[in-house]
Amino acid sequence: MSEKLVNGNCNGNNKCNGTKKEVRVWCDGCYDMVHFGHANSLRQAKALGDKVIVGIHTDEEITKHKGPPVFTEEERVKMVKGIKWVDEVVLGAPYVTSLEVLDQNNCDFCVHGDDITMTAEGVDTYHLVKSANRYKEVKRTAGVSTTDLVGRMLLLTRNHFRQGSAEYDIEKEGSSNMGQDSAAKSPWTGCSQFLPTTQKIIQFSDGKSPQPGDKIGYAAGAFDLFHVGHLDFLEKARKLCDYLIVGLHTDPVVNSYKGSNYPIMNLHERVLSVLACKFVNEVVIGAPYCVTEELLDHFKIDIVCHGSTPIALEDGKIDPYSVPKMRTIFETIISGNDMTTERIVERIISHRLEYERRNQAKEKKEIEAFEALQRQKQTQKAG
Repeated sequence: MSEKLVNGNCNGNNKCNGTKKEVRVWCDGCYDMVHFGHANSLRQAKALGDKVIVGIHTDEEITKHKGPPVFTEEERVKMVKGIKWVDEVVLGAPYVTSLEVLDQNNCDFCVHGDDITMTAEGVDTYHLVKSANRYKEVKRTAGVSTTDLVGRMLLLTRNHFRQGSAEYDIEKEGSSNMGQDSAAKSPWTGCSQFLPTTQKIIQFSDGKSPQPGDKIGYAAGAFDLFHVGHLDFLEKARKLCDYLIVGLHTDPVVNSYKGSNYPIMNLHERVLSVLACKFVNEVVIGAPYCVTEELLDHFKIDIVCHGSTPIALEDGKIDPYSVPKMRTIFETIISGNDMTTERIVERIISHRLEYERRNQAKEKKEIEAFEALQRQKQTQKAG
C-alpha cells in the first residue's frame, strides 16, 4: 500500500502523522481505440484517489485473449498518456490483475467498470484483487464501446448521426452485424444509444477560463475517432499558446467534406473525446466551417492552427481560413504523424473477418458470464 510519508504512521482515515497519504489507483486494460468511455472510467477512478496509474496490455496478450488489437501498443500508450486524468502509464500489465502488480506500482486498489472481462479460458480477470478486497467498481459509460465503433466502420452505418425525428432511432440487428441495440447483444458491450447530458460535458470540462495575458489558440475540424494523429497535432498546437480552444464541426458539415458515413462518431461523442485530451481547454460545439471575424473576436483568438492535410473549400470556392490568413495569425502545423481517421477504417476493413470473430467470441463469453452471475444472485436470494 502506498504511503506519501515513508516513516509515517497511517490510520484508517488515510492520515500519515497528520498528513493525508497519497492514494494511488490502478486501472488496466487494452485501451484499444481509446474513446470517451475509457476516459470517463479513468475520470471516475481519479475521483477515488490522488493518482491514476494505467496498466496497458501488450499486443501479444490482447491477441491471445481477444484477438488482434486495432492499434499497436505504442499507439495505445500514447493515447492513454494524453487523457487528462492519467498520471502514469505502465506497459505490459498482466491480463489477470494480480496483487503483485498493485504492490509493484504502490497502488492501493484497482478500479474497473461494472462489466465483466474474461480471459481466453473464461476466467474473471479481476478475481484475485476482488478476493483480496482491493477492487472498486465504477459505472460503465452506456452507449459506447470499441465493438460498436468497429461495427459502424464495417457496416458504414449512419444511425449515429441521424437527424430530426430519426435522430434517436435504434437499429435492432443480430450480433453478426454488431448492431446498436443492447437487447441484441452482450449486456455490456451492446450499444443502445449514447444520450448526452450537460452534466457529462461539465464533468469532462476543466471549467477554467483564459487568464489575462494568455495567448489563445484555435483549431477546428471533425476530430473523428480521436487518434494519435489528432493528439500529436493538438500537443504541438498547445505549445504555440497558453489556452487552446477546439472547434468541432456538426455531423452534416463533416459529412459534406468527408462523405460516406463519416463522421463515425457523432458530435456529442466527439465533444467528450476532445474534452478528455489534456492539451485542450475548451470546445466550441458545432463551430462554423469558415473561421469568421466574429468567432476570432468573440474568443479573442491570437493564433489559428491547422494540420498539413488539404483544406476543403466551402462551396468549392471559399477558403475557410481566409480571415485568419489575412490577419496573419494562421499557422500550419506538421504533426509528424500520418495517422488519419480513414487509415483506421482501412485497418478495420482489411481485417474484417478477424474483428468479427473477435467480437462474436467476446460477446459469447460475456453473455455466459452474465447468465452465471444472474444464477448466482438467484441462488443467494433463495438461500
